[in-house]
Amino acid sequence: MNLNELNQLIRKDRKSVFPQFFTDKPISRETLEILFENANWAPNHARTEPWRWVVYRGEGRQELAKDMERTYRDNVAPEKQDDKKIAKVTDKILNADTIIGIVMHRDEKERIPEWEEVAAVAMAVQNLWLSLDTLGIGGYWASPGYFTRDTKSLSRMGERERCLGLFFLGHHAAPELPRERGDWREKVQWVEN
Repeated sequence: MNLNELNQLIRKDRKSVFPQFFTDKPISRETLEILFENANWAPNHARTEPWRWVVYRGEGRQELAKDMERTYRDNVAPEKQDDKKIAKVTDKILNADTIIGIVMHRDEKERIPEWEEVAAVAMAVQNLWLSLDTLGIGGYWASPGYFTRDTKSLSRMGERERCLGLFFLGHHAAPELPRERGDWREKVQWVEN
């Protein structure tokens, strides 16, 4: 593999795309199945395959909006609640073609530490995310604190499951914006002696 092929694999042009840039073009179920197939090949310790997905589309997005509001009301002190915040979240949900609930299913035998299963789910999301550009889709991962702290934030979660956030998806007309990263050399320590 040459450097250009490796750069394509890593997708240095990968970016978050937010609902205000989504178009009305629907995402096909076949496209979503490709994303989940790619996500399914994430590395995971002890082969626990802890990733689970709850897909909200069409009218199903209303269920997610209700779950979000219920969880917000249950977890934010009444004096700090803001109806405008709920309306903004609902708008984001309804402006996305598809929203994926990112769920970690804890291994029943707890053979490995929980953080490793969280990391495996994150790697599955990375695989999904790296697949988006090739399919002409944009998206981003959101993890509101009030939502991810609640063990029943998604009404469709089962026992031993925890929501790690939501992934918003849509075809988009986002402008090309410069992406910058700090120099990797400032983030590496070499221990060779």
